Amino acid sequence: MKIVALFFPKASIGTYLVAMAVAIALPIFAFVTLLLLQLEDNQRSTLRRETAQDALALSRIIDRQLQDMATTLRLLSSSPELENGNLAAFHERTETALRDNTLFVIAVDRTGQQLLNTRRAFGTPLGKTANLPSLEAVMASGRIESSDVFRGRTSGEWVYNVTLPRADDPVAALIITQDAKDLGKLVTTEGLAPGWSAAVIDQSGHVVAAAGPANLEPGTPFDPRILPAFIASRGVFQDEKILPHMLLGYARIPGWSWKTVIWGPIAQASILSTWRFLIIGGVALVLVAVLGAYAVARQVRTTIRDIAEMANRMGEGHIVSPVETSVIEANQVAIALSNASFDRSQTEDRLRFVMHELVHRTKNLLTLAQAMMRQLAKQADSVETFQAAVADRLEGLGRSIELLTSEQWGGVSLRRVVDIHLQAFPQSREQIEITGEDFVLKPDAVQNLGLALHELATNSVKYGALSVPQGRVRFEWRDVREEDKPDALLRFSWEERGGPPVVEPTRSGFGTTVIKAHAASAFRGTVQVDFRPEGLLWVLTAQRATLERD
Repeated sequence: MKIVALFFPKASIGTYLVAMAVAIALPIFAFVTLLLLQLEDNQRSTLRRETAQDALALSRIIDRQLQDMATTLRLLSSSPELENGNLAAFHERTETALRDNTLFVIAVDRTGQQLLNTRRAFGTPLGKTANLPSLEAVMASGRIESSDVFRGRTSGEWVYNVTLPRADDPVAALIITQDAKDLGKLVTTEGLAPGWSAAVIDQSGHVVAAAGPANLEPGTPFDPRILPAFIASRGVFQDEKILPHMLLGYARIPGWSWKTVIWGPIAQASILSTWRFLIIGGVALVLVAVLGAYAVARQVRTTIRDIAEMANRMGEGHIVSPVETSVIEANQVAIALSNASFDRSQTEDRLRFVMHELVHRTKNLLTLAQAMMRQLAKQADSVETFQAAVADRLEGLGRSIELLTSEQWGGVSLRRVVDIHLQAFPQSREQIEITGEDFVLKPDAVQNLGLALHELATNSVKYGALSVPQGRVRFEWRDVREEDKPDALLRFSWEERGGPPVVEPTRSGFGTTVIKAHAASAFRGTVQVDFRPEGLLWVLTAQRATLERD
């Protein structure tokens, strides 16, 4: 207590509120300072990650274009015209298929001599392809490859090829070619920060296509100081000497020899101006917090005094009216105190009612227990038999009371009452069929019907259908109407079959009293018990109003 008093001495609420404002502000300043120290590193890390992802996204766009070109070559390579050697028809078909595209197809022999070129009419004299090294590399590897960017002899433009080698003659390879400027339409800086550029670089380090303020033309060599750093499949490059205040991201195009790069300036906020704003804003925040805490303290102090006065008057036994303050929670407390003063007398009445109800239900239970023990005592031939019989009945009665208690004596559904009492006989549960529309029983009906069900099931397990595996029991209830009784009636039936032959008992025991006389009296109805040889039949007919809760 001394330690607590040292840190929290007696003081007014205003002092504590001002101290709280300062205590809240200082950790905030410390936390913001830490954030500022990490801000630049976090921004750089985020920028490096996003730069690498943007380069990868561009590589996927270019990869789709190259894959589409490779797919086109595969389809053309299997065309009937080419397999039959009808190059004129193949030229016409290919030219028609690619009419809406910026792609052109070239067929060459093993020496690189062009056999056809859809840039020119069929039969036009053509020379060898302008990029023989690329053709030789493809013929040696035996797979589809993309070439470096080069000047096309036929078009005179910067172009690139995707080449498919073939084992047939005279067409040894099919080439699909596109102007680099047309590929450049796919290279965009949209979505990048201002001042950023993007480019596609071939295997030799030349620009195939580019976009952005760097304004690199196709065929331009990319900075050779940067290219050796492109080791991983993707990453970032940063060197203040080569790219001052700039960041570059790169990504290899999977399955191809090209790479994509994006680069641009690193935008950094002024940390100095942020610190200046933090200091000035922090001082202003503390002053505002102190003034606000003082104003709030005055208002809260007045409110607390008013509430305390209400509590004192209520403690003296007065009925108090709520005070009106500017604090919503205080108004709620004032209303609660006022309501409490009015509810006190009602609570006392309610307690008296509950005690009366408890006494009433206890008497009923004791009366029922006494009657049950008297009946069982008449029939028991030993103390042990009497104890077992009493324990069994009390257990069934306890199940009903437990159900009612869980529902605060407000009634229980009929289906739950049936299930809870039949749980005492789990070995026979599968032999019992239950049908009927569920509804909520009154508390008294829960106890009385529970007793009857317990006795019926106990008798069946001992002597009836549930005593053998092949025995079956059908328990159902349904609405019935009789002409001379306009009120709604319910009929319950417990029907056994498949058990040992039934013989009507020579004397009436406690169980028979419960299922017959007690059930008829409790529900003000009629009970029929038929000891049929094929199985016991028990039928209870009673007004629905005596069972169903309103």
